[in-house]
Amino acid sequence: MNWTLEVVVVPVSDVDRAKEFYAGRLGFAVDHDTDLGGAGRIVQLTPPGSGCSIVLGRGVVPEMPPGSLKGLQLVVADLEKARAELVERGAEVSEIQVVGQNPRPVPHPLDNVGFVFFRDPDGNEWAVQQISARG
Repeated sequence: MNWTLEVVVVPVSDVDRAKEFYAGRLGFAVDHDTDLGGAGRIVQLTPPGSGCSIVLGRGVVPEMPPGSLKGLQLVVADLEKARAELVERGAEVSEIQVVGQNPRPVPHPLDNVGFVFFRDPDGNEWAVQQISARG
């Protein structure tokens, strides 16, 4: 049986501001933006090429303090290119960091050990890791 992670709830204080950050700055696709009237609102966005989406909302998503989500991780094949794109889109992103030791030979020194980090406007923390080939 396959188990797939499809959606992660990202707690935000302002749905419109967060939607602008993820869609407008980072280029996530807006899958839907549903106003449920007095019951709330759900915005679902998907990173380019991802099988997992994020959900922002009010009233109908689990209550979590805005900015409390840490450790979300995106994976890319080319970290230098991804970082440059984030910077071009106006995201405040760290320099490339190499983490830990890689126990096997890799085609590029950043594979599995190269990361950059950024935060959304509420302080939710993201990592971007380079993995260009999987064993």
